Amino acid sequence: MLKNHSNTQPTANAYQHHMKHIFRSWPAAILLAALFLTSCEEDTGTLGLFPQQDAVSSSSADFNVLSNDLLNDVVLAGSSTCYLGKVIDPETDEAITASFAAQFHTFENFTFPSRANIIPAADGLLCDSVEIRLFIKDTFGDKNNPMKVEVWPLSADEDKLLKETESLYTNTDLWQFADTQKGPVATKAFTATDYIISDAQRSSTSYSTNVRIVLPREVGEDIMQAYFTNPKFFRDSYSFIRNVCPGFLFRTTGGSGTMLNVEVSTMNINFRYTDPAYPDSIMQGLCRFAATPEVIQSTQFESSNLAGLIDNEEYTMLKTPAGICTELVLPINDIFRGHENDSISRASLTMLRINNQDENAQNDSYALGIPANLLLVRKQHLKTFFENHQVADMQQSFTSPFLPIYNSYDFSNLSRLVSYIQHEKVAGMKAQGMTEAQWEAAHPDWNRVVLVPVTISSTTDANGISTLVSVRQDLSLCSTKLVRGTEASPIKMQVFYSRFAGN
Repeated sequence: MLKNHSNTQPTANAYQHHMKHIFRSWPAAILLAALFLTSCEEDTGTLGLFPQQDAVSSSSADFNVLSNDLLNDVVLAGSSTCYLGKVIDPETDEAITASFAAQFHTFENFTFPSRANIIPAADGLLCDSVEIRLFIKDTFGDKNNPMKVEVWPLSADEDKLLKETESLYTNTDLWQFADTQKGPVATKAFTATDYIISDAQRSSTSYSTNVRIVLPREVGEDIMQAYFTNPKFFRDSYSFIRNVCPGFLFRTTGGSGTMLNVEVSTMNINFRYTDPAYPDSIMQGLCRFAATPEVIQSTQFESSNLAGLIDNEEYTMLKTPAGICTELVLPINDIFRGHENDSISRASLTMLRINNQDENAQNDSYALGIPANLLLVRKQHLKTFFENHQVADMQQSFTSPFLPIYNSYDFSNLSRLVSYIQHEKVAGMKAQGMTEAQWEAAHPDWNRVVLVPVTISSTTDANGISTLVSVRQDLSLCSTKLVRGTEASPIKMQVFYSRFAGN
C-alpha cells in the first residue's frame, strides 16, 4: 500500500504500480456485473408471483336467506328530538298519540345580573314574562289542524323525579313523573302554522317555525328567586333539575291530524335591569334554558293494531316510530359447509323494497315516509345496542342508506359478521363441550339479525373523513315493505371465498 506522507509525493514507479493494480481489478468487476444482469434477465418472468403452495384461488356461491316480521313496539325513547300531536295511521286506521317530557339545561356557573340592578314590575315581581318555545323541525299531517297541549310541571319529589339513570321507552307512562297537585301550568291551542304573526314574518329567513306557550310569571319568578337564594343551584344541570326546575310534560289533549317533530325546546325568562356602564338606560334581559342532549327528552307514543300488518306472504314490514322490524335468518351452516378452511372475502345482501300502492296519492301530507337508514344488528344485541348508545362497528352491526335509484338497501360486505358468527359457534361448542345441535338449541338467535330503521349522525374532520357518532332508532312516522324471503322464494346472499393452494 502506498503511504502519502505530508510534503512528499509518490514516486513514478509507485504510481504506475498502483494503476496496474486498479486495472487488474476491472475484469472481475465487469464479470460480476454481467452475471448480475444475466441473472435479472432470466428471472424477471417470475417476479410478483407466489410460490405454487401460496397461490390464491377464489370461488363464489349464492345462499338462501329467510325473513319474517318482528314486532318492536317497545323502543328506547331518549332522543335529541321529540314528537307532539295525534294522527290516524293510514295503515292501521288507529290513532297514534305523542306526548313528551323535557328537562332544561343550564350552563355551568350560570349567572343573573345583580339583584340590585334588576327592576321589579309594578307588582313587585322580578320576572316580566316567561315562555316556552317548541321549535318545529317538520310536520306530519295538516299544518292547519287545531291542536291542544297541556303543560304539566315534572315532580321534584325524589320518588317521582325523572332521573338521568332512567331507561325510558316509547311505552313508558310519562304521567308518573308529573306533579299533578295543582293542575297544568299552561294550556295551549295551536296550529303548526302560526297565524298570529304576519305572512312576512313567517317567510323571513330569520324565522323558525315554533309553538309559543306562555307560562305564569310565577314560574320565572321562582327560578330567579332560587338563583338569588342559592346560586349554587345553577352550577350545573344536575343541581338545576333537582333544586330549581325539574322540567315539563307536554301532553296532547285535543285535536287530530297533526304530528310535530320538535327539534328543540327553550324556556325564556324576560326581565329588566340596569347596567352601571349605561346608567341612563334600562336594559331588556332574557335568560334562555334549552332542552339539549345533556338532559332528558323522552317521547311517549300510544298506538295499537300493529299485529294486523304482519305475516304477509309477500313482504315483511319496517314501521316506525315503535312498530315492526324485519328479522333475517342467515345461512351460516350452509356457507361454511365444505369451506371450513376457506376465508370469506365478501358476503353481500340486498333488501328490495316494494312500492306502496298509495305512493302517488294526491295528498302527501299523510303519506308515511321511507326509512332513510337501516341498522343491521344481531338480534341478541338489539336492546343493548341502543341502551349502550353504540354505533355500527362493521363486524356485528352495519348501517345502510336507502338507495332510491335501486329501490333497495344494500349491505355490500357482511363477511366479518358471517365469519364472527361461525367462529363464535365453534369456540362456544368447544368451551361448553356441546355438539352443534346442542349449541344451536341453547342459542336460538345465534344466526339471526334484525333490520331496524334508524337516524344517524356523523362528523367530518378537516381532511374530509366522516366518522359515525350516533345511531338512534327512528321515531318519525315511516313505513315500507321489503320482499320477504321464504323457502320457496328466498332472498339471496352472495358469498365469495378465498383459498391458498397449500390448504
